[in-house]
Amino acid sequence: MKVGKIFKIFLFAIIAISCCAGAILGYTYYIVKIEKIELDNAQTAYIEITPEDNSASIIRKISKLTTSSTKGFEILAKHNNFDKRKRSGKFVINNGDNMHSIYRRIVSKEQTPVKLVVPSTRTIEQLTGAISKQLMLDSLELSEFLTNPIYYKTIGYNAYTLPSLFIPNTYEVYWDIKPERLMTRLMEERRKFWNDERMAKAKKLNMTIEDVATLASIVDEETNNDEEKPIVAGMYINRLKRGMPLQADPTVKFAIGDPTRKRILKKDLEIDSPYNTYKYKGLPPGPLRIPTIQAIESVLNYTKHNYLYMCAKEDFSGKHNFAKTLTEHNANARRYQQALNRLNIKK
Repeated sequence: MKVGKIFKIFLFAIIAISCCAGAILGYTYYIVKIEKIELDNAQTAYIEITPEDNSASIIRKISKLTTSSTKGFEILAKHNNFDKRKRSGKFVINNGDNMHSIYRRIVSKEQTPVKLVVPSTRTIEQLTGAISKQLMLDSLELSEFLTNPIYYKTIGYNAYTLPSLFIPNTYEVYWDIKPERLMTRLMEERRKFWNDERMAKAKKLNMTIEDVATLASIVDEETNNDEEKPIVAGMYINRLKRGMPLQADPTVKFAIGDPTRKRILKKDLEIDSPYNTYKYKGLPPGPLRIPTIQAIESVLNYTKHNYLYMCAKEDFSGKHNFAKTLTEHNANARRYQQALNRLNIKK
């Protein structure tokens, strides 16, 4: 065979191979950087990635959101040894994204912050449970971290005052935030909340932040009516100023471990607990719950009046009858007790 003919065949083969390679590269480029995905019935969706996820499980999560091809992600993950590193976070996927943009977002950890709702709960366990449902946090792990005496003593709290640390609100955080970082953030928010103006009002009441939170927690337990809260706060402040025991039923319910009780019995008032404000004067050693912002503000901006007594209204509306004298209060209390009797409510 002539050399020229061999050369032509070789050249043709090179060209053919080049064309195939170019076609493959072009197709790869298209499915990685050009081809856009269409989300099913949404403009925006999110995927949550844990350290246990690998490229295959992430592709499955993306596939649940779209019928478009995820081949581009698979190619990028394989080419860049994606599975050799653990990743976590919550990431947005937009309608019209390509696989390269999704992949880059994940490897660059360009997370979308989540709106974390910190609720007003009765216990730290309820709080950690509510938080863990919103974040990549284990409820037990967070609870053990928070209730570890070594930790809360380090930041200046004890088992009684710990609930006063939290300010119920909505905060932006990353989904895979760690307990330490979360608590640092919540303490920063606490410092912002307790600004100079609020601190001055607390000082005027001769109260610490923990004292305000404790009284606010009693106010929260006494009424769900925000309009009543400053009145309730004012009544208890009047009692404190006069050196009278608070005689707050919620503190007795807390002492006996039953916040849902409708009726306080005479024997309940004898329970020996620092939370029993019928037995001990002054504020209890800490909040009965994580108080709401509304209750804290109600204490700091309490309504000035001469009421010293309160009793739930006999219509069970959740509101209260307030009284300046014991005689008035006893009349209010009789009406409420009679209403309980009519409904045969013993506790």
